[in-house]
Amino acid sequence: MRVLIWIITIFALAVGLSMFISQDWGYVQFVVPQWWRVQISAKFFVVALLAAFVAAYLLIRLIRSTLSLPETVGLWRKRRRWQQADRSLREALLIFHEGRYAKALKLAEKAYEASEYPEAAILLAARAAHALCDDVRYREWIGRLGGEGTQTARLMTEAELAVVSRDYEEAARKLEILQPDGRRNIAALRLSLRVSMALWRWDESLRLIRLLRKHKALTEEQARPLLCRVHIERLRACADNNNASDDENDALTEIWKAIPTEEREDRQLVLEAVPLLARVGKGYIVRRTLERLLDTEWDTALARLYGFCGDVGACLSKGENWLLDHREDTGLLFSLGHLCAELQLWGKAVEYFELSLRWQPEVETHLALANLFKRLGRSEDEQKHYRAAAEMVSA
Repeated sequence: MRVLIWIITIFALAVGLSMFISQDWGYVQFVVPQWWRVQISAKFFVVALLAAFVAAYLLIRLIRSTLSLPETVGLWRKRRRWQQADRSLREALLIFHEGRYAKALKLAEKAYEASEYPEAAILLAARAAHALCDDVRYREWIGRLGGEGTQTARLMTEAELAVVSRDYEEAARKLEILQPDGRRNIAALRLSLRVSMALWRWDESLRLIRLLRKHKALTEEQARPLLCRVHIERLRACADNNNASDDENDALTEIWKAIPTEEREDRQLVLEAVPLLARVGKGYIVRRTLERLLDTEWDTALARLYGFCGDVGACLSKGENWLLDHREDTGLLFSLGHLCAELQLWGKAVEYFELSLRWQPEVETHLALANLFKRLGRSEDEQKHYRAAAEMVSA
């Protein structure tokens, strides 16, 4: 339908134009008194006038194009250099990720000399020079990035490359300059976390992990081992003081209680925390958590640590109740043996240790039996278990 309308319209215009032209327009006369007179038709005059206008327009355009030719050639050459610089930069980026740093540095330098925006070439050249362990050229290139709008990119690059070089103090200084009030983007927060953990700044690391997890920059699976390490290191830093006073022991308890419940019930955290706390006589603060974990899902490794959770009588009673459902669990038998030894129930202690060895021989169980026989003055049995432990270690 639309095509038909267009055809009708074109034919109508053609008919109208032909009717308009077919009319007599008269004449146009040019007179110079006493010299000459020219008389032409009005139609020819209109056509000649239009042709003269077109010719004049084309002549003016030609003159202007001729006069602007040097400038046009200069702009064309400049665009060509920019295109070549962009091509060199793209090639340098690809080659850099292929690990060909020397070639990438050369191409980045070529892109820098001709590029309209050289900042990307400077950053790439600095990274390539750093990868080549050429500190002089790295400093030279990164020093060229001095504009106000590139300050963040420069500081982030310097901090990241300082982490690669394991110069964590330098990385921390750059990150502090980047955002002195601590408000940083996700990339800076992740970098700050690596730096703070490398410098053993555990309180800051804990804050950063929770902040990244809040912003969905760390998944629960990624955050869990990091949180476990930070909590353990904070506990160890407090427990490593050999002359711990009551106040410091209370601080250790407060650190454990300050851990949120969902984090405190991480099984790996409990596995590492029990021996550490038991060493300073604070195993009892983990006891309730460990019992909940075992009641929820049985774990032989956790059951093996239950004997170090203090309150020996209560732990022995609870452990013997568990034994009704887990008679062959070597971890639980080991804990019961340790608890009986603490209560000087020598016969039961030997029985539990030997049952644990029967189901699964362990170096730790052999050593515990050897120490027990040493206390009982049974040197022959003591030496037998020491030898068994040594053979298992050497094997």
